[in-house]
Amino acid sequence: MTYDLWYWDGIPGRGEFVRLALEAGGIPYRERVREPGAAENALIDDMQAPRKHPPFAPPYLVADGMTLGQTANILLFLGEKHGLAPESLEGRLWVNQLQLTIADMVTEAHDTHHPISANDYYEDQKEEAARRARGFREERIPKFLAYFERALAGPEAWLAGGTRWTYVDLSLFHLVDGLLYAFPKRMGTVASDYPNVMALHARVAALPALQAYFDSGRRLPFGECIFRQYRELDAA
Repeated sequence: MTYDLWYWDGIPGRGEFVRLALEAGGIPYRERVREPGAAENALIDDMQAPRKHPPFAPPYLVADGMTLGQTANILLFLGEKHGLAPESLEGRLWVNQLQLTIADMVTEAHDTHHPISANDYYEDQKEEAARRARGFREERIPKFLAYFERALAGPEAWLAGGTRWTYVDLSLFHLVDGLLYAFPKRMGTVASDYPNVMALHARVAALPALQAYFDSGRRLPFGECIFRQYRELDAA
């Protein structure tokens, strides 16, 4: 079966967490808004189409007649169905817990440049953004990364244990990648404090299952999305 993935065109965003799982798992899918001939408003039109369980926002996945919204929920489904998560209930709940924690940090990273309103331009909230970014750099980055460091048993470990990656390892890779892009000075200062996290980041980057995707040009660069690089929001 080929899944339909719906997300905004032109940005990696939260859709990238799902893409990485689909790509690494060798799972057939179509990125509907990036297909040749896709209408300009294809995503909006599809979101507004009548369906039993409508999504609140992208990303969402159409699979087996279901519409699955929310990144962690999509990954929970893919993990169990395609062997991208532990077999035990305890293990699946553990990686879902980690994924939800990643989602919390993603939201906080986004809010460094949109602390007042996502509908207002960054330039209209720069003073508040500077204050929010300072707290994120100094307090929240260390707090989150220390948690993931503790969850990893060592520099060769995966988050779920065992000898194989799960979808949450791919998600942590993308989270760290985003932090390195948006806050290079701060990450340059603190990265050495989290050797297990940084080792996992390097191992996921080298996964054979992802190299074709990385080399294809389909992996979109960071820019106007969750992880944005504003020099004035970064500091060592």
